[in-house]
Amino acid sequence: METCYRHPNRETGVRCSNCERPICPDCMTSTPVGMRCPECARQRVKVRGIGAATDDPVLTYVLIGICVIVYIGDVAGGGSATGVGGSRLFEEGALSGPAVADGDYWRLVTAGFLHAGFFHLLFNMFSLWILGTLLEPAIGRLRFALIFFVSILAGSFGALVVDPNSLTVGASGGIFGLMGAAVVVMRNRGINPMESGLGVWIGLNLLITFTVSGISIGGHIGGLIGGTLAALVLFEAPSVLRVPPAVANVLCGGLGALAVVGAVVVA
Repeated sequence: METCYRHPNRETGVRCSNCERPICPDCMTSTPVGMRCPECARQRVKVRGIGAATDDPVLTYVLIGICVIVYIGDVAGGGSATGVGGSRLFEEGALSGPAVADGDYWRLVTAGFLHAGFFHLLFNMFSLWILGTLLEPAIGRLRFALIFFVSILAGSFGALVVDPNSLTVGASGGIFGLMGAAVVVMRNRGINPMESGLGVWIGLNLLITFTVSGISIGGHIGGLIGGTLAALVLFEAPSVLRVPPAVANVLCGGLGALAVVGAVVVA
């Protein structure tokens, strides 16, 4: 059991939701985004809450920009603006079990930046913008990037498990992963995800996943599981396993590596 950083003789299982130092009941200050230590509580304007951004979500904008540029390149190369296929970029980047089995391992990542038509791109980029502006400023760019890419890789793994012979594209795996991560982060910071409306949003997206044809069920569920596990490693492991945040980052990266290995084995 950890001890309070201000009272070494007092054991505690609670950490400051901003700086992550262990704090005892006498040192806790309740805020809308979880318990704070005395120092962080006095610096409210600098606290990064789950919806109170203090920095621009630069990485979110970069990811959106990449997807848009790739879509433009796809259409310019002869790809369909409303469907799938037609360009070399699409054919070389889309996820395909046989292609991965032949050594095209890059498809596990590139498929997450390709989209099957304008509306597919529009819906995914809108979702990424909402989740990115919520999460990235609250948890930092490094952890946001780790969660997103682990989710993309886990989504590719899930897609290959369920339907390895189909061409699969889209950032949906990463987006579902960010949804799962947002739930973990909110709970970690003392916020009820259901009160935020996130639980309803996830439920609606899962309903669409299982009822609308042409959607990669494996990609969505794989991404959701991957992002949730990544967030648990990043935000729960430091206190449960007593490891520094840097080690948690490495463990999170290990989840992505496991997803790659699993995808290659399945393919």
